[in-house]
Amino acid sequence: MEDDFDVPTAEKFNDGDEEDVISDDMDLPEGASVGKVGEEKEIGKGGLKKKILKEGDGWDTPINGDEVEVHYVGSLLDGTRFDSSFDREMPFKFKLGLGHVIQGWDDGITTMKKGEKSLFTIPPALAYGESGSPPTIPPNATLQFEIELLSWTKVKDICKDGGILKTIVTEGQNWQSPKDPDEVLVKYEARLEDGSLVSKTNEVEFSVKDGCFCPALSKAVKTMKKGEKALFTVKPQYAFGEKGWDPAGGDECVAVLPNTTIQMSVELVSWKIVSEVTSDKKVLKKILNEGEGYDRPNDGAMVQVKLIGKLEDGTVFMNKGHNDAPFEFKIDEEQVIDGLDRSVKTMKKGEVAVLTIHPDYAFGSIESHQESATIPPNSNVYYDIELISFEKEKDTWELTTPEKIETSCRKKEEGNTLFKKQKYERASKRYEKALSFIEYDSAFSDEEKQQAKLLKISCNLNNAACKLKLKDYKQTIKLCTKVLDSDSKNVKALYRRAQAYIQLVDLDLAEMDIRKALEIDPKNRDVKLEYKLLKEKVKEYNKKDAQFYGNIFAKMNSMDHLQSSNGGRKQEVSMTIDSKA
Repeated sequence: MEDDFDVPTAEKFNDGDEEDVISDDMDLPEGASVGKVGEEKEIGKGGLKKKILKEGDGWDTPINGDEVEVHYVGSLLDGTRFDSSFDREMPFKFKLGLGHVIQGWDDGITTMKKGEKSLFTIPPALAYGESGSPPTIPPNATLQFEIELLSWTKVKDICKDGGILKTIVTEGQNWQSPKDPDEVLVKYEARLEDGSLVSKTNEVEFSVKDGCFCPALSKAVKTMKKGEKALFTVKPQYAFGEKGWDPAGGDECVAVLPNTTIQMSVELVSWKIVSEVTSDKKVLKKILNEGEGYDRPNDGAMVQVKLIGKLEDGTVFMNKGHNDAPFEFKIDEEQVIDGLDRSVKTMKKGEVAVLTIHPDYAFGSIESHQESATIPPNSNVYYDIELISFEKEKDTWELTTPEKIETSCRKKEEGNTLFKKQKYERASKRYEKALSFIEYDSAFSDEEKQQAKLLKISCNLNNAACKLKLKDYKQTIKLCTKVLDSDSKNVKALYRRAQAYIQLVDLDLAEMDIRKALEIDPKNRDVKLEYKLLKEKVKEYNKKDAQFYGNIFAKMNSMDHLQSSNGGRKQEVSMTIDSKA
């Protein structure tokens, strides 16, 4: 609304006191359900009336903070027209609920749908009150506004403190938004509130976590979708704060003074998803091109890839599958480094990615000679990789019962090989995998059930040996107990459980298991040695106990002597001893 009329602003009614406009106890409209076309109804409790002249689209209505665009005609009750946006051939825009217009407008427009046209009858208390708006609007005037809601733009407070307000200009694609590890490509333009240019770039790529230009930019892109364009109003705490900012070059750009609000127009062109393959963040995957579907390789899958391995300085040490047939390997068979194995399991067919792999998941602290270069000790390595295709290892439900037993046997043997190589954690997982194929044996024949029982005993025993090596004594006890539930005279299970009990200082339980093992196999050399160790442990702990209690008795005797020498302090000393005890 033009300056010579001074639109229905709240200031004229409230003398600039915004508290009168948005008070907590004000009666607000009840929502968009306010009658049918042509029917007048009161909305709220302040006397505001609404008659729908044309139904709007959908069900959504604007809320406080949104920027709305309307056409309107304002009249007195006698039909005298005092203002119209049509006269200026330009819709009127303003933000709802901020006191920029009279209260009747704020309350009424929040009940409207897009495209709706309604007639609002606004009492003086929700318009210009006792003073009116001379010379056009007399005191205590009831006004009528025919308003058409053309559109509105959602304004979102993305930090929940008013520090960054977002208005979407163009909706983006899909539903995903960038996260901290991702790399984004954006266009942005920053200006002061008076329109002066601060900074502008056609395209810039940066890590969301590391940021660019000012803190608000990282926060802004995390709320955006691919292709989205949005306007952000940024308060100083998310812009340049008390220090301000001085542009590096270009006469067209101006400095940002301390404690200055800026406006940023941002377009999220695209981004590359960076995921953490391992929980310790030592293997990262940056997706360059999304793959097909949802399926991914599993342990034991045969995969075909194109692969280029590089050092940090760009030196290529491996190039496979680009000039000849794709490079093929089996997952979880140690045919490639661990970081590569783990990463490929997260990929989809056709996916292209860049991997960053820490030495712990690569070639470690030993120099490694590869086909094109030598990798120095403790080197990060980088792979450009494309997953051409893969063939998954069959799941349990896809196998016949003979195939389940055969696969279980094979996994157990793989575990045995890994155990001999002292790769106990990987061996443990192989034994667990072997058990998964025969865990449910209700469809097995009697002969197959017997085979499965022996396999379960063998896998649990071997896994218990792994857990002992890994110092997971509680799990060792659980696995041995499972074996003994099936075979109560299994000497190996008793022996390994006793070893775990000794480490947990459950010496009585350890002795029970060892004695039982010796009853079953009196000549077992390993059990005899463990029994000898147990006796030494018992003697050692008895000696420690004797020393411990001897020290206590010595202290008590000393305190008794002190108390008899200083009778007056007896109670005080006794209380000190109780406190320490």
